[in-house]
Amino acid sequence: MQSLAQPHSIFNLAPRTPRIPALAASRSARLVCVYKFDSSARSDWQSSCAILASNVAQQRDPNDTPVNGHKTLDLVPVPVVDTNAAGALNHPKPLTITDLSPAPIHGATLRVAYQGVPGAYSEAAAGKAYPNCDAIPCDQFEVAFQAVELWIADRAVLPVENSLGGSIHRNYDLLLRHRLHIVGEVQLPVHHCLLALPGVRKEYLSRVISHPQALAQCEHTLTKLGLRVAREAVDDTAGAAEYIAAHSLHDTAAIASARAAELYGLNILADGIQDDSSNVTRFVMLAREPIIPRTDRPFKTSIVFAHDKGTSVLFKVLSAFAFRNISLTKIESRPHRNRPIRLVDDASLGGTAKHFEYMFYVDFEASMAEVRAQNALAEVQEFTSFLRVLGSYPMDMTPWCPSRGHHHH
Repeated sequence: MQSLAQPHSIFNLAPRTPRIPALAASRSARLVCVYKFDSSARSDWQSSCAILASNVAQQRDPNDTPVNGHKTLDLVPVPVVDTNAAGALNHPKPLTITDLSPAPIHGATLRVAYQGVPGAYSEAAAGKAYPNCDAIPCDQFEVAFQAVELWIADRAVLPVENSLGGSIHRNYDLLLRHRLHIVGEVQLPVHHCLLALPGVRKEYLSRVISHPQALAQCEHTLTKLGLRVAREAVDDTAGAAEYIAAHSLHDTAAIASARAAELYGLNILADGIQDDSSNVTRFVMLAREPIIPRTDRPFKTSIVFAHDKGTSVLFKVLSAFAFRNISLTKIESRPHRNRPIRLVDDASLGGTAKHFEYMFYVDFEASMAEVRAQNALAEVQEFTSFLRVLGSYPMDMTPWCPSRGHHHH
């Protein structure tokens, strides 16, 4: 049986000429980022735009010092010139922060790249974040990033942590190696099913295949079902279901979603077989440009920082947030003592290799539109030798309710 949608291979992502997004409609008042050219990279300017965009969302004292130590950026109000008036100068309109907003062209379907095949949990996360989107399957996480960078997709969905398995470190490394911005998050309850070809009974099974984490998350339930089967790890859950259907394997079952059963014509032998019913995976949505931070709903901000002189910097950084009553929802250290981190720098396509003892990832509950968050990061920047804002985005406030088909809650 053939796959319903062919995942993009890393080889067929040929570079395309980037499309220029349509400029936003003109507004009566315009806030413009004036960039004074010096050694600062364009990426720093983009990040600063996201931080400084707080001026759009709320009124602030115009005499405030530059945010986050960026002395090369000024926000200046530019009077709107009536281009129809006689004698008006016919100069190109300056780009505004709203022109950088990642909203799709009106009426266009948002294209969201994910790793896996149709029926994957990442596809479900894409659908929850962007209903009616066009989900694009990719064979690797790296390809999903490239799809967005090459304008083949508008967003990428990336699982970053699971309530049982913890952080997915490799995907955090990808966030560092690329320049995409986190623009949203989704919490998705994990609902595993045991799938097999029609007519196959549990007694016939000799092996179960799935993603390693899915196998681990169902270990006790498989034992309770009396299944004395070999466990075999494959790349993803829905891919396991597709493999069984394509090769007509009557002795093999897959652990995957109920949607994967529908797509590949498999029967559900057991429903909701995860050992922990409150098993949830957190996904982040990525885009080429950051969104404009706001203060009218709860926001979360993700940062990563490092210091090349020991780990005592952590206490100072935590103090910067504690002093301002900013709650942290995640803090994690990654040791990188023996290998360099390759950081993307727009000045060189290959990136710059730097050695840090530890990388620290922090998520905190505040919007970059809030002065307290801006001040906290300005302070953090003084203590660290590397700091990047991965994104400031709306929190997923939906309750962690059981997914469809959960009967034993």
